[in-house]
Amino acid sequence: MNEQELFYAMALTRLTNFNFQQALELYRTVGSAQRIFEHRMDIGDVIEDCSPRLMEALKDWNEPMKRAEFELQYMREHSIRGLTPADDDYPQRLHECTDAPIVLYYKGNADLNQAKIISIVGTRRMTTYGQDLIRRFVRDLRQQCPQVLVVSGLAYGVDIHAHREALANGFPTVGVLAHGLDQIYPYRHKETAAQMLSHGGLLTEFMTQTNADKPNFVRRNRIVAGMADSVIVVESAAHGGGLITAEIAQSYDRSVFAFPGAVSMAFSEGCNNLIRDNVAGLISNAGDFVKAMGWQEEAQRQQALSDGIERNLFPDLSLEEQKVVSLLQQTNDLQLNILSVKTGIAIGSLTAILFQLEMKGVVKPLAGGMYHLLM
Repeated sequence: MNEQELFYAMALTRLTNFNFQQALELYRTVGSAQRIFEHRMDIGDVIEDCSPRLMEALKDWNEPMKRAEFELQYMREHSIRGLTPADDDYPQRLHECTDAPIVLYYKGNADLNQAKIISIVGTRRMTTYGQDLIRRFVRDLRQQCPQVLVVSGLAYGVDIHAHREALANGFPTVGVLAHGLDQIYPYRHKETAAQMLSHGGLLTEFMTQTNADKPNFVRRNRIVAGMADSVIVVESAAHGGGLITAEIAQSYDRSVFAFPGAVSMAFSEGCNNLIRDNVAGLISNAGDFVKAMGWQEEAQRQQALSDGIERNLFPDLSLEEQKVVSLLQQTNDLQLNILSVKTGIAIGSLTAILFQLEMKGVVKPLAGGMYHLLM
């Protein structure tokens, strides 16, 4: 991370009054936020069609820079990472979006550029039917495609159930927030959010001291849609945030899917309408989704593993090494302390064992003290 560039990007976001499309267009045209600052007095020479209003707004950076410095200090104290489009860790799928944020604030250990990313969204007033759909979908997806990042918005209903089922099934999961990282909304989801920090993360474009105001949720939804390969709507009434996310995803040329429901169910009406209007593809289970996404090859390989078709890929392992491998075969991507508890091997000895497994090409370390079994 280039902290100086981050500093100017943070200030630029405030200068453009959260006009994300304008800020991104300006950023891409000039090349960097720092260069925009350097040309603040002659930006019209750099951008021929720059509006007089924008030229005037870019002249005074005093207040935005003071706010950015305050935010940077908070980030240093609370281990928050700032990401700009120039950073490799910035969600690369967002580069395809015309209104992507030029700054993201991130706390967690998930790879925001994982090969497979899905967003699960829907109503805050989820029914038992919706809960069952999420439970079965995430469980079965784990069996077929174990390397998927699950994204949602940490809200009531579908969002929080998606996060919790992801955690229960060993998926990393990221919550995209409509406020700063100095708070959690809703507060009752604080415990789940804390768990996500060690197996996923929390992501936002908003600085601290930003409340979860209504417009922020719509802004949040475009990140939920843009950073994923696909958006899955579980339940939704005729109008709702999940439908907004689906429409944004479609505008980004993302795949959109929805679970159908009975015509008499109020919280299936939105999903049924998405399917009817050809905005979303109909799915009834994880198999439908995997097939529609073209992810069958990995699913078939995982089925072969579970059926015992593939031979043991890791010969010549000690008993303790085999114990670690067997655990990772059941639930991949585990932290060192969790491996220690589940294998009964002390941390000191386990570290040496994992090093040997890494040298043998059996495992590889990930961010946040995680270990991944190489299949």
